[in-house]
Amino acid sequence: MEPSGGHKSRILIIGGTGHLGKFIVAASARAGHPTTALVRAAAPPASGRARLLQSFSDAGVTILQGDIGDHDLLVKAVKAADVVISVVGYDHVGEQSKIIDAIKEAGGNVKRFIPSDFGNDADHAHIVEPAKATFDVEAQIRRTVEAEGIPYTFVSCNFFAGYYLPTLVQPGASGLPTDKVVILGDGNTKAIFVNEEDIATFTIKAVDDPRTLNKVLHIRPPENALSMNDLVSLWENKVGKTFERVYLTEEEVFKQIRECPPLGIDLAILHSAYINGDHINFEIEPLVGVEATEIYPDIKYSTVDEYLNRLL
Repeated sequence: MEPSGGHKSRILIIGGTGHLGKFIVAASARAGHPTTALVRAAAPPASGRARLLQSFSDAGVTILQGDIGDHDLLVKAVKAADVVISVVGYDHVGEQSKIIDAIKEAGGNVKRFIPSDFGNDADHAHIVEPAKATFDVEAQIRRTVEAEGIPYTFVSCNFFAGYYLPTLVQPGASGLPTDKVVILGDGNTKAIFVNEEDIATFTIKAVDDPRTLNKVLHIRPPENALSMNDLVSLWENKVGKTFERVYLTEEEVFKQIRECPPLGIDLAILHSAYINGDHINFEIEPLVGVEATEIYPDIKYSTVDEYLNRLL
């Protein structure tokens, strides 16, 4: 059973100004949770970050300045929370060991920890370097949380729609394709896209739910599982033109990873999804995982089709 209303957990969010973090902070405040965002430093006036922090304050969020390297501050912040959500960036997932240390020292008040491993499920990602090392760290953070007996929910949301769809999943592109699209593999393997606002809504919904305790919350909206061929056809129908499709074999993908290091991480993650099928090639085991759209049928999520309409 999903819990009824009433008590709202106090939520501490670490990394709340990042790509996904800002949506998590907003969703927490919107749902009525007493929310604290730990942010690294003050922002220059009139900057985008200053406006973001102001929007947090306007929503009733407590802003706590500091760094996860400040152990005493972190312990104090953790002691004042029921739920800790980490949304630290891709390059900092290893530093979450400091959050685990703070939760341990705080002494058992934290009833849920959600670490930052929101994308491909770290335990099912057959991923190559240069992304493999980070996914190995994410999996190790999971094992540490389990071993320490810290109550958790791990959230696996697959692809961030707002990161991948504005370029139609073109590695290294800054905008939408105009004439040709690059497709990894044969273009028929499905990947899953979830809008960042929806990821945040599902995540916050899960924090007080006994059904998600010590489980992986997989976000797999059925309408949002599309192959690259599906995605390109959908876009072609919207813009009324046909694109040249350039298919890369697995060998060609590996060659690009070697020869173009700046694209390496993106290509490795796309290879995991579109060639290995890591978003859809495993069943969710009821003992260890639940699917978000099944347990929260009332949450209306954005479809890929609707998201693409925004880009027209």
